[in-house]
Amino acid sequence: MKTHSFHLCLTSLAFLFVTERLTADWPQFRGPDGQGHSAEKGIPIHWREGENITWKTAVPGQGYSSPVIAGNQIWMTSSEDEGKSLRAVCIDKTSGELLHNVEVLTPEEAGPHHRLNGYASPTPVLDGKHAFVHFGPRGTACLGIAGKVIWKNTEFKYNAFQGAASSLILHGDLLILTCDGTDKQFLVGLDKHTGKTKWLQPRAHLERADASAQRAISRMAYSTPLIQAVNGKPQLICSGAFHSAAYDPANGKELWWFPYTGFSIVGRPSYGNGMFYIVGSIRQDHFCIFAVRPGKGELREDQRVWQFSTGIGHVPSPILIGKEIYVVHDGGVAACVDALTGRELWRERLGGNHDASPVEIRGRIYF
Repeated sequence: MKTHSFHLCLTSLAFLFVTERLTADWPQFRGPDGQGHSAEKGIPIHWREGENITWKTAVPGQGYSSPVIAGNQIWMTSSEDEGKSLRAVCIDKTSGELLHNVEVLTPEEAGPHHRLNGYASPTPVLDGKHAFVHFGPRGTACLGIAGKVIWKNTEFKYNAFQGAASSLILHGDLLILTCDGTDKQFLVGLDKHTGKTKWLQPRAHLERADASAQRAISRMAYSTPLIQAVNGKPQLICSGAFHSAAYDPANGKELWWFPYTGFSIVGRPSYGNGMFYIVGSIRQDHFCIFAVRPGKGELREDQRVWQFSTGIGHVPSPILIGKEIYVVHDGGVAACVDALTGRELWRERLGGNHDASPVEIRGRIYF
């Protein structure tokens, strides 16, 4: 068995996972609101070895999931034995001590993955009493905060040939999965207490994917949904291949949708100013932000307020801050766009490569 480790540094910056609104928790991918915002005070803008680093600890295995925080626990996922041992890892937030390293699933076949992906990429989600972990078609599980596995579900099979990436989200007692494989595309609502299926909704509007020159893979996507109340009613917004759609999270029924061209969408949607800001594409691998007003059925042209497609990254999600939306391209160029009109306000090269999504803390953006 091959065993590797990666490193997690808890710095003062890592307290970007803290917000006053949810009592110092950062329980899901992109934080409490799912959009990358924190109101925490006293976050530094410089850190290095010996400065603003509280502790550093090795984490067993290999993993690409983001760490999530509830109370004094930090959870993430990892893999060992070349993907045949899928694990949930828990670290003490105060000391950096390894609390739990639980083998959750042991698939006979690890499955394929992209060279920039791994076997443990979807980010866990926490509710204060449980940690929910997901490994795409290999399965999903719930653990208690003491590290005991409560349930597992391995019934949803689909071909994620580049590896899994869409993260879990919670809505009340529902745990929602996004499964956009090359062969099957669907969303699932599980009872978070039992892991049993409450609803399953197949994707629609994929006819143009079958006409794509890359038909064999043209139905796949990797985005994480966002739940947002619209006129007092929650809507589940999820980008997929060749379209994005809103669903009723209570039963999975589609509410509205709009088309675009392309697949392999990654960015998570944002909401503000009465609009959803959704990452899609105008042609394959040319990604775009669409600003849309929610409606019913296929959105009208006047509900598609603007689109912006210059330098939109494949992997990093945009971040909406008031009436401005910020993006960073995978190649290291950042830009600011007027969120009401779609007009570019500025563009600047940061340098390096950027796969992580930016975070905003009290008016500062951390790329």
